[in-house]
Amino acid sequence: MSLPLPVYDLVGVGFGPSNLALAIALTEHNESADEPVTAHFLERQPCFGWHRGMLIEDATMQVSFLKDLATMRNPTSGFSFLAYLHAKDRLVDFINHKNLFPLRIEFHDYFEWAAAKVDDLVSYDQTVTAVEPVTGADGTVVHFDVRTRTAAGEEAVFRARNLAVGTGLRPNLPDGVTVSDRIWHNSELLHRVRDIDEDTASRFVVIGAGQSAAEVTAFLHERFPRAEVCSVFARYGYSPSDDSAFANRIFDPEAVDAFYEAPERMKRRLMDYHGNTNYSAVDLDLIDELYRRMYREKVRGAQRLRMFNMSRPVELAETADGVRATIESLTNGERTVLEADVAVYSTGYLPADPTALLGALAGYCRRDEFDRLRVTRDYRLDTGPEVTGGIYLQGGTEHSHGITSSLLSNTAIRVGEILDSVLDRRAAANRLPEYAASGTLTP
Repeated sequence: MSLPLPVYDLVGVGFGPSNLALAIALTEHNESADEPVTAHFLERQPCFGWHRGMLIEDATMQVSFLKDLATMRNPTSGFSFLAYLHAKDRLVDFINHKNLFPLRIEFHDYFEWAAAKVDDLVSYDQTVTAVEPVTGADGTVVHFDVRTRTAAGEEAVFRARNLAVGTGLRPNLPDGVTVSDRIWHNSELLHRVRDIDEDTASRFVVIGAGQSAAEVTAFLHERFPRAEVCSVFARYGYSPSDDSAFANRIFDPEAVDAFYEAPERMKRRLMDYHGNTNYSAVDLDLIDELYRRMYREKVRGAQRLRMFNMSRPVELAETADGVRATIESLTNGERTVLEADVAVYSTGYLPADPTALLGALAGYCRRDEFDRLRVTRDYRLDTGPEVTGGIYLQGGTEHSHGITSSLLSNTAIRVGEILDSVLDRRAAANRLPEYAASGTLTP
């Protein structure tokens, strides 16, 4: 006879920065709680990792270090970036650096440091294969069973009263484009580039107009000093990101309330008005650096950095030793054929749709008139009353909560709101004796 499964108050699917921040919030809450929140997080990677393929050595964060995993929720947190610097004996050095935006590799090291402090709450090498409803005697869904499989094929089940789905983003590629040895998405840049011979590489094609595309262009141009780097984008030039003080308020916690309460037409306007704070926009310093490089090469009469603006790739074919990219001008239709070693698509990311993961539970989730998942203000999927637990989304809520949904800017505040919701709903459930006596659970 098998023992009954332990029931966690919360199981987190995925352990990127968002669910790491939630684990930190839970840990800090439990330090003084009379009734701790039990939680466990599941991550398919063998260890913590965040966009490792784009940890370019000199790339910096586009968000202030104060918008770390905890500070905006708890300025005295021992999990803050400043606490990390103190632990690493670099606090004075960082202060003298006079910079709000750390290196990306340093912020990743901060994430790893924080993850190590809560490693008792996470199981790595756990690919979630299914989420199944667990019903009580009256047919209500009282628990969720999260099924996992390791790389070695070992299976496990984690039972939860609530879920926090933080499965991150997936690379966005144009229709018909698939990654290969010679066609990459920028998310794999550093993993792939080490296989390219610096002495024989002759040309790279980079498609995209945003920050990642500009970073990839600059990186390849510097890494391969004898190769040509061709940047292809539909705009006339790289557009600078708007990081001015008033525009940046779109990332404030109060802006989430304003966006959530706004009518649909105003939501769309806000996304259009302030999309250049995040989407297809490049730091001005990087734009200036790329322009300096291109101008310097023109002066020298040996141009390796080429900009195909107002253009698009219309055909991409793999060859015996690379790719053949056909680039079409959007102004006159003229086509240029480029024989290249590699084509890199820096075309952004899309939020992962949770419905496939949720399986039968997706049928309990309500949708709006645009067939989008309805999400309550506390980031919980709007389900029918027969589902007693909460399914919280860490990402994929731009349509309801605005630009900050997939960004670090509001992460610390968001996880605090999710934790408060879990606590409030637990307190409400404890006041209902019929909930405690819901009957034998049957998966």
